[in-house]
Amino acid sequence: MSQALLFTPLQLKDITLPNRIAVSPMCMYSCEDGLATDWHLVHLGSRASGGAGLVMAEATAVSPEGRISPDDLGLWDDRHIEPLARVTEFIRSQGAVASVQLAHAGRKASTWAPGKGNGEVTPAQGGWQVVAPSALRFSDSYPLPQALDADGIAKVIADFVAAARRALHAGFEVIEVHAAHGYLLHQFLSPLANQRSDAYGGSFENRVRLTREVVRAVRKAVPEQLPLLVRLSATDWAEAGGWDIEQTIALSRLLKEDGADLIDTTSGGMLAAPNIPLGPGYQTGFAARIRAEAGIATGAVGLITHAMQAEHILHTGQADMIFLARELLRDPYWPLHAASALHTTTSWPRQYLRGAPQGSTARAARSVD
Repeated sequence: MSQALLFTPLQLKDITLPNRIAVSPMCMYSCEDGLATDWHLVHLGSRASGGAGLVMAEATAVSPEGRISPDDLGLWDDRHIEPLARVTEFIRSQGAVASVQLAHAGRKASTWAPGKGNGEVTPAQGGWQVVAPSALRFSDSYPLPQALDADGIAKVIADFVAAARRALHAGFEVIEVHAAHGYLLHQFLSPLANQRSDAYGGSFENRVRLTREVVRAVRKAVPEQLPLLVRLSATDWAEAGGWDIEQTIALSRLLKEDGADLIDTTSGGMLAAPNIPLGPGYQTGFAARIRAEAGIATGAVGLITHAMQAEHILHTGQADMIFLARELLRDPYWPLHAASALHTTTSWPRQYLRGAPQGSTARAARSVD
């Protein structure tokens, strides 16, 4: 059988991903005080044994005030390292690469986890004061943020760096900075959330300043041989006045200079009720433009559900990686099934080999030392 592009290795710095399938970061809201649990071991571990090349942990808060909800995963304390090290060790044993997304929710923090409530978690309910570029609510049901001052901005940068260092100690080999989906860094990027008049607001150069400072600082903290990814929302889907694809391309060029290796391309999150033209691969065109016009590797995500669809995206040069979210919630073993659908080869966990197609080979585990 010929080898489909989806199952060819991808080299990012000194890390070789065994294939082009990545587990997109998906919040599990299953922590207490930011600590990973058995849920994370089973959830992320099953995607690794299911054949994904890159297994990325959910949006992981760099500070307590940066959590979306009280149930978020964290890396703001050394106590968080050991539970995550257990997870990364298992991911690595399955031949996959462990990654983590570092995040700060900004004005979208201190809210209820899905299934527990809606909108703001008040201080009386265990919530906290949220921060943002400007004192503008995300929506009427969300907390009123406090605008960050110079010291607050410096703390955000330092928190990202400290979290990145803890991530390395926990065994993660790929770090992603979250600057999308309406969270803090995206809030600084978009004029819809950023109404500052200082060096972090107004012009494009000022609005991208914090994202660039975070990326540069994290790049210095992460060994040069390890990849640094950045997730960007390519557009706010606003009729006027928001962040858009042209600005995203311009920022991607700058982030490449700052040491980013791949742009994880998504969209939205800035508006409470955007009008988004949903459809299969509806964000893929953004990844294609960034790849072509900014000259940086990209990942595509969003309603990618079929193996041939993913292969087409790669074959036509629209992206270098395929990030899967909901489809991998429905089927942790999507990569194994995709290989069969594409009539290509991939290895199976030796424990599952008896259920594999004829001719399949057992996966060789990576060293965990």
